[in-house]
Amino acid sequence: MATVTAKYLGNLRTECVHVASGTTLVTDAPVDNQGKGESFSPTDLCATALAACAMTIIGIYGQSHDVDVTGTTIDVTKTMSANPRRIGKIEVVFHMPDRDYTDKQKLMIERAALTCPVHLSLHPDVEQVFTFKWAR
Repeated sequence: MATVTAKYLGNLRTECVHVASGTTLVTDAPVDNQGKGESFSPTDLCATALAACAMTIIGIYGQSHDVDVTGTTIDVTKTMSANPRRIGKIEVVFHMPDRDYTDKQKLMIERAALTCPVHLSLHPDVEQVFTFKWAR
């Protein structure tokens, strides 16, 4: 059974459906590649997947070790490369909530992010930069 189905809607736009939940999302080609940029581009989704996956793994660490990471926010910056056109760099900045994390907890949270399956699946030519900003 498929995980996701997708339909081309024309005008460089697709509608994707997560089969198990029925959740839909629309992609659009970016403005710099003949699109309207009115939704996530496929490469935006890739960068978003990296950030969401890393945060999920951090969340799993937190649940398993009674470390509250609720309220963490993430900024994602994707930089494209040419020849061939591809994602060249993804920068993920984690803004950690204002809590009394120990040095060990901080280290384990940062290490957890590097074990996310998306991080481990991306081609080594895609530079991935994770930065943690601790409130205290």
